[in-house]
Formats: sequence, structure tokens, C-alpha cells
Amino acid sequence: MSGPRTLLGVDIGAGSLKASVVSLDGRVLGTASYDLATSCPCPGWTEQDPDDWYRAFCAAVPRALAQAEIKGNAVEGIAFSAGAHTPVLTDADGTVLRPAILWSDQRAAAEARELRERSGARILEIGYNAAHPTWTMPQLLWLARHEPHIVSKAKRLFVAKDYLRFRVTGTWETDTVDALGTLLLDAARTSWSPELAAMVNWPLEALPPIVQPTAVVGKVTAAAAADSGLAAGTPVVAGSSDTAVEIFGAGAIAPGDGSIKLATAATVSVIGETPAVSPDLINYYYVVSGLWYTITGTNSCASAHKWLRDTFFRPTGVLEADGAALFQLMDKLAGEVRPGSDGLVFHPYLNGERSPHWDPLLRADFIGVTMRHHRGHFVRALYEGIAFSIRDCFEVFQRQGLGFDHARLVGGGARSAVWRQIVSDVLGIAIEVPRVGDASFGAALIAGLGVGAFSDARDAVRRCVRVLEESSPDPRRHDHYSRLFQVYRQAQQQLAVICHQLHSIEQDGAALDWKAS
Repeated sequence: MSGPRTLLGVDIGAGSLKASVVSLDGRVLGTASYDLATSCPCPGWTEQDPDDWYRAFCAAVPRALAQAEIKGNAVEGIAFSAGAHTPVLTDADGTVLRPAILWSDQRAAAEARELRERSGARILEIGYNAAHPTWTMPQLLWLARHEPHIVSKAKRLFVAKDYLRFRVTGTWETDTVDALGTLLLDAARTSWSPELAAMVNWPLEALPPIVQPTAVVGKVTAAAAADSGLAAGTPVVAGSSDTAVEIFGAGAIAPGDGSIKLATAATVSVIGETPAVSPDLINYYYVVSGLWYTITGTNSCASAHKWLRDTFFRPTGVLEADGAALFQLMDKLAGEVRPGSDGLVFHPYLNGERSPHWDPLLRADFIGVTMRHHRGHFVRALYEGIAFSIRDCFEVFQRQGLGFDHARLVGGGARSAVWRQIVSDVLGIAIEVPRVGDASFGAALIAGLGVGAFSDARDAVRRCVRVLEESSPDPRRHDHYSRLFQVYRQAQQQLAVICHQLHSIEQDGAALDWKAS
């Protein structure tokens, strides 16, 4: 073995793949990212080429190893993570049949609605979750109706991180968390449900074996080793969904531990000993055996920030502007604006919305614009609007008796002290920021559990997780934001009808010849 003992975590994000080399005391020795292209061939669609994930893996891993100044044989274990629900269909040989439909895709809205109307109570009873466009089950029904030639060839269903792991190990399986995320699982039995699969005519033999997130499922093949710089034979652990490993990497391991994620999407989650089955909540097994995590989520967070950045802050004609520098500029401008953005309010529904509205046709907006508002107001209003959307999610928990008074904050948005304080003030709770808060770090810890580098979850967190900063809510700002939140909600309710009308008009307008004189 060359160099220190290390673990490798790999996460497929919405915009990039990230690899992190982590020591057994939680130090990140090397990281590297590689951009991923997302295509939107139709309104509401988001897709990626699964083979791009492997190309990104083979580009990012050698750079992460080089930054850590180690050879591949210093890595004791590898684990993967990615967004849940994302189906990859292959033939019997593992050849990808079509692009992967991402969790953010809204094409299956009609199918999800039909499933809820026809069998909603039964789906909730068996799968512990309600059918919505983000889940694999409605996506498969959409594919059966619109691409039957693809479905007829499909012999294997992968979820995103499982396909990438297949390219590294040649094995086919999924973990319990991602299995539940397909909405094809009998949650009480942790086995595939013939009844749920039959609702979308999906054959049980095309569903993978189910393992625990910490199970060692294979080894790096000689071909993958040659492509990536890893050592052939390195143990590979199943891994899990990005949110599950992120909140584990932030130190959430006990019932009542709350977490908030400011990433491509924003989520609010809490650890529990039992699921909280409700049409308004999402339930998953947790990566710590015997525990569950319950989650609500808003579709647009860092993705909304990126939209604002690229649309209004990127220099004209400059395609490769420094994203970090632009983030710092926007953050500085937001910090110079008083709380409430002088009456400017943002609804972050750039890609419809999940909790608590579950409406794929909602649209984003800025309301209350006046001549006095400048660029900084729009950035701060975006921060505040996403925090209000998180509060919408948080209040779902409170209504179910699952509230909490402090939370770990993870995701790229946690880098902003301004944004962190806004979230604390809007929710009225303390926010703790761990030293590292991304999915690739959490995946590395899962790898450590799988290969026995840690004795258990508590040992991993004790050795590797540190809280660096804390934000406490200011009572006056919380009261001010609470008043503004009522306006935010009232506007959402009144604008929902208009959003639906705009969608209908847009659909009609798509047939117009806009180039005609």
C-alpha cells in the first residue's frame, strides 16, 4: 500500500460528478469534479447520458488521487451516491437504451396523477410514499406509453449510482434506500412488490437484488482500474442516495436529528425510529440500520441561484467565467441589502414544485419590483424565497409533530454566511455547519463502514465529523420574516391558477410558426 489509509466517495450531482479522497480521521485529502451535461429536450424534461457518468468518473478520480498525493492502492474502499429515483434502462448485456430521466423531470405528471386517483391509498400503504412525477414508478408508466419499443428491450433497471457502480464492478444490485425510492418496493418487507410493479406492468425479474448501503458488492475490475487509476480488486460498497449520505456525513445519526440541504434542490429531513407515512411526506430507510429519515423537498435551490447567475451576472459573451468569483460577488451584494429585500419576494418554482404543493406547473416569479431594486435585491430575494420554500417544507414536519430546534446545514449553499443566517432567521432555529457537507464525503464514510474501517456509525461520526460554525436566529428578524412569509404564501396561492393558465397558453403557442412575418 502506498500512502495513508484512505476512502473514496463518488457522487453524481445534477451538474457535475465529484470524487473525494478522505482519510480515516475525516480529512479531505483530495477532490476533483467533472461537469455533466443535462439536456432538456422538451419543457419539464431533464435527462443525462449515463455513459457520461463513467467518463466523468475516469476523469475526476485520477485528479483527486493526484491532489491527495496517493496511488490508487491506498484506497481501502469506494462507495457511490446520486439523486434517487433516476432510472437507467439497459438490455441484458448492460447496454443503455435511452438517456436517464432525472429526479427533477416532470414529464410523468399525468401518470402520477392517474396512479394517485386510481390506487393512491394502496400505493401509500405498500410503498410508504405517494406517487409524484419525481418517482421512478410514474416515470416507468410514462415510458411504457410513450416509448414502448424501449421498454420491450429493457431487461435491467438501474438507479443512477448503481449504473455507475456497475461500470466499475460489473455487478447489478441496488441498496435499500434507492429501492424504496423507485416506489416499487414493499416497505414493510424490504422486497419488491408484485402489486406495485403490476400497476406499471414492470417485470420483477428486471428489478435488481437489494442490499444494505454498507454492503461490499464487488471489486474494481481490471478495465475500470486501467481507466481510473484505482487498484484492481479494491472493494466497492453499494452506497446510497445523495441526501442519505450527505446527512450521515453531516453527523445525523440519532432520532430527532434534523438536516437542511441547500444543493441543486433544497430538502428538510429528520431522523426517526419509524416512518411517518403521509401523502405530504417522503419516507426512506436510513443508512444507519434500524432508522428512517423523513424528508420534504423544494425543487429549485442552487439550480435557481445558477439560473440567476448565468442569466444576469455572467459577463456577456464569457462562457467560462469564474463561478466561485461570481458566487462571492452575488453573496456580497446580497449581504448589503436589508432583510426582506425592501419588499421584493421570489417564488423559486423554476421547475414546478414538490412539497408542500406537489404541483409541476407552478412557475417562479419576482413580485414587488420597484425602481429602487438593484441586483443585490434580486440575489437576497432569491436567498429569502428559497428559505421561505424551506419553511413551507419545515411546517409540514411541524404539523406532523416532527419539528426540531436545530439542524445541520449541508450543500453548496452552506458556504454563504448570508444565506445561512437567512435560513436560521426564517425558520427560527439554530443552524450548524459541519466541516464538510457534501455527498461524496458522506459516501466515503459509507465506504469506511462497509470495509470495516469504522466500528459503527457513531465511530465514523466521532472520528470524522466536526461542526465549524453556528447561526442562531435573531428574534426581530424572525418576526419580520414571518410577516413576509404570509405574503409569500398568499401570493403563491393566488398565482397558482395563473401558472396553470400560462402552461396551457404555452402549450398552444408551441404550435405557432413564430418565424412567420
